[in-house]
Amino acid sequence: MNFIDTHSHLFVEEFAEDLPLVIQRAKAVGVSRIYMPNIDCSTIQPLLDTVARYPDYCFPMIGLHPTSVNIGFREELSVMKKMLEQPHSFVAIGEVGMDLYWDRTYLCEQFEAFETQLQWSAEYKLPLIIHSRDSFDEVYQVMKRNEDKELKGIFHSFTGTKEEAELLLQFDGFYLGINGVVTFKKSALPEVLRSVPLERIVLETDSPYLTPAPNRGKRNESANVKDTLLKLAAIYQCPAEEVAEITTRNALKIFN
Repeated sequence: MNFIDTHSHLFVEEFAEDLPLVIQRAKAVGVSRIYMPNIDCSTIQPLLDTVARYPDYCFPMIGLHPTSVNIGFREELSVMKKMLEQPHSFVAIGEVGMDLYWDRTYLCEQFEAFETQLQWSAEYKLPLIIHSRDSFDEVYQVMKRNEDKELKGIFHSFTGTKEEAELLLQFDGFYLGINGVVTFKKSALPEVLRSVPLERIVLETDSPYLTPAPNRGKRNESANVKDTLLKLAAIYQCPAEEVAEITTRNALKIFN
């Protein structure tokens, strides 16, 4: 049984000491590919170094995370745009979007950064990996404004309501990224997902964050995507192998 982790930050400091073991454990449970979204300019080289160590297994994205958007965001975007203009190995624009959980200081800058990177997705025909935290209305507004573009991608770490899921699934080329949150004891996500077709879902971990049960409190890693897969099998009342097959097919549609 093989499956894909569509969102994992294995290049960050938390994995510096034991990355080979992390990769080994992921392969051992059936993870066939790992897609890795960038955070900001400081993480591009560690990201590319990790990909170079594990070619044909780890795949890089390029993008500016909304929590890294500040007064100097245009300079960071300029660096990334130059990299896109050259021969590159990036398979998606991500992760990008809006995050208003901590504060709204850079609200206007976040809007501009999101719109700019959305345009990159259209220009370079790369999938868009969208982060949204306490910003559903803002993200939806940007997406509606650009729905005439032939975009595809993932709404990363979806934890919204049934109504929000219905609105997001109106964007035909997009899928919902489901991670360890679905296993949390108080999560409402299992009930929400019963109205979402499995054909519109992909698996992710968001390592090293959002560790699924039963390992909450520990560092998350790509091998734990299997816990999310098993939870989805229980929600959809189907064999785990079917969840693996469908979500893998979905991921490969996104990333070609």
